[in-house]
Amino acid sequence: MNRFVLAVSNAIARVTEAALGPYQSAMIRIGFSATWLLFLLRELPHRQELYGPDGPWSWNLAEQLVSANGAFSALMWSDGQLWFETVYVLAVLSSLLLLLGWHTRAMSVLFMVGVLSLQNRSVFMGDGGDNVLHLMSIYLVLTRCGQVWSLDERRARRTREAHARGEHVVDRAGPALWVVLGLVLVSATFLGRLDGDPVVPVLLWVLWLAQALWWAVGRFGRSGQSRIMLDVIGNIVHNGALLVIMAEACLIYATAGWYKIQGSRWQDGTAVYYPLHLESFSPWPALADLLSANGLMVMLVTYGTVAVQVAFPFTLFNRRVKNVLLAAMITEHAVIAVVLGLPFFSLAMIAADSVFLPTPFLRRLGEGAARARARLRTRFRKRLAGDPDAPLPRPPKQRTPKEPGRENPENPDPTHVGFPA
Repeated sequence: MNRFVLAVSNAIARVTEAALGPYQSAMIRIGFSATWLLFLLRELPHRQELYGPDGPWSWNLAEQLVSANGAFSALMWSDGQLWFETVYVLAVLSSLLLLLGWHTRAMSVLFMVGVLSLQNRSVFMGDGGDNVLHLMSIYLVLTRCGQVWSLDERRARRTREAHARGEHVVDRAGPALWVVLGLVLVSATFLGRLDGDPVVPVLLWVLWLAQALWWAVGRFGRSGQSRIMLDVIGNIVHNGALLVIMAEACLIYATAGWYKIQGSRWQDGTAVYYPLHLESFSPWPALADLLSANGLMVMLVTYGTVAVQVAFPFTLFNRRVKNVLLAAMITEHAVIAVVLGLPFFSLAMIAADSVFLPTPFLRRLGEGAARARARLRTRFRKRLAGDPDAPLPRPPKQRTPKEPGRENPENPDPTHVGFPA
């Protein structure tokens, strides 16, 4: 009994003391923002046909559908060309800034608004990756996804260094951004633009007021207890959202695998063969013919896909097996992106899979990226100095940032038990 009570207390302390999975949440932020940004840039010449007022799915049809299902879309506030271009540009900018990690809380909200506005405007565009992006953009708002690999993390580090030197640093961009977004939110509410399904409007208001409370407590709070309480609430919300993201990814694979088992083409091992010969999914016909020419390979890939998808949720309790199947699924999505011509679906699924990546691997990945960035910066400075052939100095070894509350982790990769590091 004492052991059970001790385990429960340790679990509660772990969930409340720190926002877990900083590297995994950063990968989700980078993955989904990059996927949406690349999609918007790729479709920039075709944006009018996809989401514009002159597209096949007209503004009037979209208005009827939104009125029936209560979906949120800022594009339905006006049918003007200028408003459409404004929303599209803001969606691109918010994706880029979220990718860089600049004021990630506000940018994640704008990112969600951009995703919902465009996708709900024309629900028949896109593929299965849109559904994943749609859900994850909502979950991402609740996470602290800027703890590492972000401009927010760099600004926080510089602020701590300035305070250590006795300097006073004030962030003016955050309050200014909060005021501007608040004016837009108040105006939209007053004009009745947020009528319909109350989920998104309530979420926007709660997040806006929570940011004001967080700033006020940090600025004027005399006692540290209020800030600690808000920090605990933020950690609980972050960890809960991260757990939901993991459950969502497992649900996607489990349902896909079990539905495949019920199909006759998947049972006889020929399901992979037919998409390779569809014109819509054959950007490289010669490559598709080469892969489909080997019957044994087609059968193995068909059965292997079903086995991996059905088994993956059950492998979270074994680190090694989980990592092997995770690598297999990421490889499978990369092949789908090339062979079937579905790059954004594959990028969305890989971004969802990244929540299960082990923390040591992500740390090494970050250290490698930091070393490469240092080398490029040194090379650029040398070119400016007019000596491009001089040997490059060895960049200093990057210190691995420690996770809050995890200075001496007993388990370096807790993702194998179903909870992120």
